Amino acid sequence: MAVVLSLTHSGEIRARAETALGSGMPPREAELARGFVLGQDERIDSRTVEDFRRSGLAHLLAVSGQNVALLALLAMPLLAAFGLGLRARLLWTIGLIAVYVPLAGAEPSIQRAAIMGALSLWATLAGRRASRFHALLLAAVVLLAIDPGIAADVGWQLSFAAVLGILLLAGPLRRTIASSIGERGLRGALADGAGMTIAATLATAPLIAFHFEAVSTTTLIANLLALPAVAPAMWLGMLAAAAGQVPGAPVEALNAVNAPLLAYIAQVAAWCGRPGWAYLDVQLGGWGLAASYAAIAALALFVTRLARRRRLQRRADGPQSGQRGRFAAGRRARVAVVGAAVVALCLLLAPLGGGDAEPPAAGLRVSVLDVGQGDAILLQPAGAPAILVDGGPPGEDLAGKLQAAGVDGLGAAVVTHDQSDHAGGIRELLGSFPVGRLLFARLGRASRDAAHAAGVPIRRLARGVVLRSGRLRLEALWPAAELLGGGPAAEDDPNRLAIVLLARWRRFEMLLAADAEAEAAPLDPGPIDVLKVAHHGSEDAGLAELLERTRPRLAVVSVGAGNPFGHPAPATLATLAAHGVPALRTDRDGTVVLEVRRDSLRAIPAG
Repeated sequence: MAVVLSLTHSGEIRARAETALGSGMPPREAELARGFVLGQDERIDSRTVEDFRRSGLAHLLAVSGQNVALLALLAMPLLAAFGLGLRARLLWTIGLIAVYVPLAGAEPSIQRAAIMGALSLWATLAGRRASRFHALLLAAVVLLAIDPGIAADVGWQLSFAAVLGILLLAGPLRRTIASSIGERGLRGALADGAGMTIAATLATAPLIAFHFEAVSTTTLIANLLALPAVAPAMWLGMLAAAAGQVPGAPVEALNAVNAPLLAYIAQVAAWCGRPGWAYLDVQLGGWGLAASYAAIAALALFVTRLARRRRLQRRADGPQSGQRGRFAAGRRARVAVVGAAVVALCLLLAPLGGGDAEPPAAGLRVSVLDVGQGDAILLQPAGAPAILVDGGPPGEDLAGKLQAAGVDGLGAAVVTHDQSDHAGGIRELLGSFPVGRLLFARLGRASRDAAHAAGVPIRRLARGVVLRSGRLRLEALWPAAELLGGGPAAEDDPNRLAIVLLARWRRFEMLLAADAEAEAAPLDPGPIDVLKVAHHGSEDAGLAELLERTRPRLAVVSVGAGNPFGHPAPATLATLAAHGVPALRTDRDGTVVLEVRRDSLRAIPAG
């Protein structure tokens, strides 16, 4: 019951925290503060988000284990100032972590971090020597038992890789850096932060390159430059969010100090993200991923052995010879660190020199299927499983249309919202057509029973979750998790809860708006190439503003001929025409096929 109650009230707590984090700060810094503390990056302007992505600082805009660690570091001395003993401080910190998880959106990375942090604190409370590796393993087992599909989440994988990298590499790296700059006072703190930053960067770089087929060449320097401001900015934001729960609390003073820190971090992102060479396409592949992690493992082993040898030599030698041995061992450790890092980076970037890694004909095919008055969008990335977004109404021979498109099985099917014109065809597929998994925001009993009967795994999809197939990325932009139920912000209108996806393949972007009109679902994905018009072209008061923000080159309306609703609405067609956006319609043009290549887009209407 306690968990249910905390989730129920988290919406109100989160709303007060949002208000507090924006009080007395410039708009950009206010949105960055909400991104840092609450993981809300949807209202940050697209240029800033792109700077953070290209510079390797995007992890700061998503809550993760870093937030939990900083929360604990902030809470322990503050609680000690109130005269609480160690046991009371640990219990209070565990409670604060439990409150922070739903407040921050309960994403997989924050769940993992919270479980691991609570287990480590509990081990300390019980008087045992906390084993961080055991805590991490136990956190993985618990989360996988709750949701086995979480292992496929890229954010969850990156979070675990970062923690493992810190556990393996941060200590040796910290000692190596401290041997050069010193280990007392601010220098020691800098060595600690740099060691963790380098360790996490090395541990996650291969996964980032593997999943996103791109790598930031400036990520290490960007994270090191931002390092002095990150923890203070996080702490000030957390204090402001906490103070905001008290009416009339003077949060403006905290925000006044925090705004310059946030502005500095944003400037670092711009410096390191805007050069053309800052973000490079890579083709790492499975062998490259394995080789990169083998190099990192060799780095961890080599540096650890050098550090151990150095300690043994210092014990055996006298003070003077110990000093000489310390200098030589430190130099060898630094050489080992740099050498192993260069090897890992070379393995990571080796595929860059080979030109195009895919045949000229390879690309992405998007088919907006003619299924009558409904949605069914098939995405076929070259060399990867196809993904179906909605299936149209029942009785439209969806399986036949998929087979005609050359698809014998689906990696995943997405039900944007469980109404007949979107889910009916998919329910007919289940059990008779191979479907890897079914993703949804809310799923009715009929669809859920059909998935269970067919043995198809199901998983909830909400804002921030990314689905990948080869180079294709489908990012859920809407709805927010708090709208799906269990709190005061919950929404019941199925159209307002429809899953909105942003499909990315190389430089191509397509917004799949399902039935979520722009007036109801605030979206700002930045410029796109193609818009799948929401709700079969129904009248949408927010469409003009969306078109101004996204500037699509083409719009596609999935709509049935002679439907009784009058779709597409004349006002919608007029708005598209006024903005110079050509529109294709399945009621007149039949199935619309988009052929996407590396630098080209071709629309092929069947009619």
